[in-house]
Amino acid sequence: MRQRSRGRATLAAVAAMCAVAALPGQAYGADGPAAYQFDPKAKAVTGAEVNTDATVLTAGSVYRSSIKFGQKLYYRLNLEETTNAYVSAVVVPKDGGKVAYGDGIAISIRDKSDLQCSSEDARFESAEYPRPIAAYAYRNVKKGSSSCQGAGTYNVLIERENEDTSGRGDWELEIRYASEPQLAKGGSTPTKAPENWPSASPKPPTRGDDNRRHGGSSYYDATSLETGEWRDEVVPGQTLFYRVPVDWGQQIFATAGLGNSTVPDEDEYVSGALAMSLDNPAHGRVGNASPMSYSGRPASMSLDPVPPVAYENRFASRSSVSAMRFAGWYYLSVTLSPEVAKPYGSKPFPLTLSVTVKGAAGDTPYAGDAGIFGVTQGDKDMARNGQSGPQAAESESRSSNMKLLGAAGIGAGAVLVLGLGGWMLLARRGQAAAAAPAGTADGAPQQPYGGPPQAW
Repeated sequence: MRQRSRGRATLAAVAAMCAVAALPGQAYGADGPAAYQFDPKAKAVTGAEVNTDATVLTAGSVYRSSIKFGQKLYYRLNLEETTNAYVSAVVVPKDGGKVAYGDGIAISIRDKSDLQCSSEDARFESAEYPRPIAAYAYRNVKKGSSSCQGAGTYNVLIERENEDTSGRGDWELEIRYASEPQLAKGGSTPTKAPENWPSASPKPPTRGDDNRRHGGSSYYDATSLETGEWRDEVVPGQTLFYRVPVDWGQQIFATAGLGNSTVPDEDEYVSGALAMSLDNPAHGRVGNASPMSYSGRPASMSLDPVPPVAYENRFASRSSVSAMRFAGWYYLSVTLSPEVAKPYGSKPFPLTLSVTVKGAAGDTPYAGDAGIFGVTQGDKDMARNGQSGPQAAESESRSSNMKLLGAAGIGAGAVLVLGLGGWMLLARRGQAAAAAPAGTADGAPQQPYGGPPQAW
C-alpha cells in the first residue's frame, strides 16, 4: 500500500506538471481585441443605492461589480485610526457601448457626515471610444486635521456620469481596496511636497535583440517591462496593459508610437487614434498623454514628465505629483481607436513602447513588508523576463511540480531498490537452505551448518 501511494503521488505530480504546461495563454491579435481579463480572485459584490445597505470591503481584496446608467453606488470601509486606505475602481463598458467626452466615473471616500476625504474622476475625454479607465480615492491620516480622521465607518461612493446620447448598457467594475503599510518608527518623513525635481526627458533607450513584448488585457495580466524599447502589435479597439517596477527615488518616462500603415494610397486623418495612460500601484491615475492622431504615417506621443517616487509627493496639490507617492508597479495602458479600422483595416498595427526608469533606488519608509507599495527582486526579474503576474506564478508552480516529481521519483526509486534487495535476500536464503545436509538418521535436530550461524 505504501508503494502504491508513492506511485500515485508520482502520477499526480506528472499530471499537475502537464496541466500547468498546457494552460492556454491570453488570446490576442488577429482574432480581434481580447476581453478585459478580470482578476480571477475577484469576489462578486453588489453596490447599494442606500449607504446603510452597503457591503463592507476588506483590505487586500479585489471585487467585481457593475453600475447602470446614471447610477450611484455605495460600498463600506471599517477603518482603524491609523489606516491609510486606497480604493480604486476600473470601469469596463460592456460590448463597446457608445461613450462621449464627459462620460466616466467619479469615486470618493466619505465620512459619516458625508464629507469627502478625497475624490477622483476618470473620463473618456477626447478619446471617445470604450476602453477600461480607472480612478481611486483615499483616506489618509493627517496630523492636525479634524476631517476624515479617527476609526469608524466610511463610505465609498462610485458615480457613473453620462451624456444623454451615450449608451445605456451596464458598465462592469473591478474594485480594489489596499491599505498602506505603517511608517518605520524613528524615521524622519518630510511633510511638504518637493518644489523642484528633474523634468528633462532622458535619452531614449536603445532597441535590444529580443525586444518583443505583448501587452496583457488588464491590470491583472499586464506584461512586465524594464527600461528599453519594446515592440508589439495592437488591433483597432484593443487596450494593452504593461507594468513597470518603479522604486523610491526613481522616475518613469514613456513614449508610445504607431508604425505606418501598409494600406496603399491612404492618408485619412483619424483624431484621437491612440490613447495612453499611467496609473500608480493603487490604480490611481498619474496622467494621460494627449490622444495621438494618425494619418497612416509613423507617429508617437509621450507622457508628461512626473517626479521621482517620494512619500512626500502626497502633499502636492497637483494630482500627477501626488499620485507618485509610493513605489511598486506602475501601469501603462495603450488603446487604439476602433475608428482606425475604417480607413486602414482591422489587421494589427505595429506598436512601439519606449520606457525609461531613471535614478537609483532608495530605501523604503515603511516598517516591515511593503506589499504592493515596494519593489522586490522578484519584480525586477519579472520585468527583465517580460512576464505577467500569472505567468510568473505559472513558472513557479511548474518549478514546484518538477521538485515534487523529482522527490516522488527518488522516493519510488528507493522503494524499488529496497524491494529488490529484499527479494535477493530471500532468494539467497532459499538457495542456502536447499544446499544444507538433510539431518541425522535418529531424528536429532538438523545441523545445516558446521559451525555457528553466519551473517549474510
